[in-house]
Amino acid sequence: MSNAHQGHDVHGERRSSASQRHELSVEDTDPLAHDRHGGHDAGQMEHEGHHMPAHVDGHDAEHRPSASHHGEHMGAEGDHGGHGAHGGGHGDHVALFRRLFWINLALAVPTVLLSGMFADLLGYALPDVPGLTWVAPALGTVIYLWGGRPFLTGAVAEFRARKPGMMLLIGMAITVAFVASWGATLGVLSHELDFWWELALLVVIMLLGHWLEMRSLAQTSSALDSLAALLPDEAEKVDGDSVVTVAPSSLALGDVVIVRPGGRVPADGQVVEGAADVDESMITGESRPVFRTVGDQVVAGTVSTDSALRVRVDAVGDSTVLAGIRRLVAQAQSSTTRAQLLADRAAGWLFWFALIAAVITVAIWSAVGTPDFAIIRAITVLVIACPHALGLAIPLVVSISTERAAWGGVLVKDRAALERMRVVDTVLFDKTGTLTKGEPAVHDVATTGIGDDELLALAAAAEADSEHPLARAITAAAHHRGLTVPRAEDFQASTAVGVSVTVDGRWVAVGGPNLLAEQGLDPLPVTQPWSDRGQIVLHVVVDGRVAGALGLADEVRQESREAVDALHALGIRVMMITGDAEPVAKAVGTELGIDQVFAGVRPEDKSSTVASLQGEGRTVAMVGDGVNDAPALAQADVGVAIGAGTDVAIASAGVILASDDPRSVLSVIQLSREGYRKMKQNLWWAAGYNIAAVPLAAGVLAPVGFVLPMEIGAILMSLSTVVVAANAQLLRRLDLSPQALTAAAHGAQRVGPRTAVPAA
Repeated sequence: MSNAHQGHDVHGERRSSASQRHELSVEDTDPLAHDRHGGHDAGQMEHEGHHMPAHVDGHDAEHRPSASHHGEHMGAEGDHGGHGAHGGGHGDHVALFRRLFWINLALAVPTVLLSGMFADLLGYALPDVPGLTWVAPALGTVIYLWGGRPFLTGAVAEFRARKPGMMLLIGMAITVAFVASWGATLGVLSHELDFWWELALLVVIMLLGHWLEMRSLAQTSSALDSLAALLPDEAEKVDGDSVVTVAPSSLALGDVVIVRPGGRVPADGQVVEGAADVDESMITGESRPVFRTVGDQVVAGTVSTDSALRVRVDAVGDSTVLAGIRRLVAQAQSSTTRAQLLADRAAGWLFWFALIAAVITVAIWSAVGTPDFAIIRAITVLVIACPHALGLAIPLVVSISTERAAWGGVLVKDRAALERMRVVDTVLFDKTGTLTKGEPAVHDVATTGIGDDELLALAAAAEADSEHPLARAITAAAHHRGLTVPRAEDFQASTAVGVSVTVDGRWVAVGGPNLLAEQGLDPLPVTQPWSDRGQIVLHVVVDGRVAGALGLADEVRQESREAVDALHALGIRVMMITGDAEPVAKAVGTELGIDQVFAGVRPEDKSSTVASLQGEGRTVAMVGDGVNDAPALAQADVGVAIGAGTDVAIASAGVILASDDPRSVLSVIQLSREGYRKMKQNLWWAAGYNIAAVPLAAGVLAPVGFVLPMEIGAILMSLSTVVVAANAQLLRRLDLSPQALTAAAHGAQRVGPRTAVPAA
């Protein structure tokens, strides 16, 4: 194989080696790669490199752990971080609260049944056994100090931080009940304040609610564990002439591993032998297997479906794509959004609302001569007002959204970006590698006396020994047509001219204008419109005569057409920005139905273009993949990086598409809109429930004979948490497949009319 004959000034040729992960021009890496097919400028042949980076998140990003909604969750087993610490800590929380719930439930049963007040309520008499009256106080004290410890320590933390919330409310309620019950037991306070049974039920119900909540939050983090499980337990490493079985963690850069049919790739690397259809759905969300052969990159955790591969490892451990995805999901689950901050503030407001309501309740009921009833009502108010569901409403929705997104091939690095995506009214796409494949393809064929297939077969024979993108495009076109490519001999390459071979005794040359000038030949007139559209024109010369010409251009993705149509159906304007010349850009824009095209934009000016759109009042999502897109991605209201792009672009974006399918932008929009809808539903349910229930707990309906018991209030409060959690879980039912999203977009009501904007 030789690259010597290639020289189309192609920038950023695809890199497969781990040492070539930065965007460089071909001239920087291959001094022999000059335009030997004849002087086409970079504007005609912009070809930026694309690779799935070994380090997905690329650069350290600021981690902003969310405020703990429930204090520190410290239990008898030790300290447990709040809900902001998504990930492995939730597994500990689940086990802790499950154990606390069942043990305290066992203690609560005799506490309730042997409580004098509870016996009086149900009308049964306690056995006359010495010491039996002390069972409820003794067990109630254990329940308060042990089962209630997570709430008490959380209350202390909130009090010290001067950030009142749910833990302080629960801690206050159970402490008041505990003190009042001991007062009644010792005869200091009225017998009617014997709340041991209510204290036991309250703590058990709160533990149950927290157990369910922790289990839900642990399920939202299961994507991280599932991603880790994608790696095989063993890897088959080639060691000289033998194959040894090793742990994937022991692999080093440069090792060659065998991936057998049906086996998982143990580490990121390059295929050095074999070809197979690889299932990458767990990484990209693409359901169809992708053909991978020698020179192609494969990602750890993907599956070789039908054939064996030999892969040279070029990334291990924390440098793999899979590890990067795990970091992105974890970072997204720990980031704080505006909606989440609003919920935190609402919990604080609810504390003061409950406290003031409790004070008013005590004052009013004490004024009418029932201080004991006033205390009972005040305790019930404090229980009902606990913002348990409110604290869960936002974090659970966003956490499930980011996890669901990860399984759909959308990696949310900044949850605030996902939140903003619902209001985006303009999507600005980079062209090369985003709307187009970033690779040349044969678009037009013209001949002068032979058939199209024969011309293409001869050109493919001439280019068979080349690795240049244009050569690969010609051979790929011949392969797709099912042509038999004849064997070529005497391969020669000439800088800035082209290549020549001998095929069945005929001299065949492929090149650009310089080849024609050298042979004293004229270009075919039919090729002039091709050049006007920005295509690269290569002529095929057979035995000194022009046999035909090929027009090559960056191939537009079929998925791009569907993405643009679907975005239009949602009422969103679609624009394109590129450094290409205006004819090239307009051709792509016209083909896709783009609303506005910005052509000939220098990399440093892309961000100012985004800023000018924002200055017009537009909310802009920028979709790009290259180093030159990074400033624009950072400037946009939402930066969306194509996952096959560069580390710099990914570091500048808030959302990353694991695949290069532009229809994945619809996934982000759908998730943002559905997530916001669930947030509103949960906030209305949680806050509305609290606001409506507090007056009932205060006893406003007591004059008509209805008094809300404290234990019923506690049960209803926990049920509100279950409702919020169940509503958030419905997000898991979202179908984020490209086909479903495009169909849904066309079926959706347009947000508003689009007005025509001339091309820039």
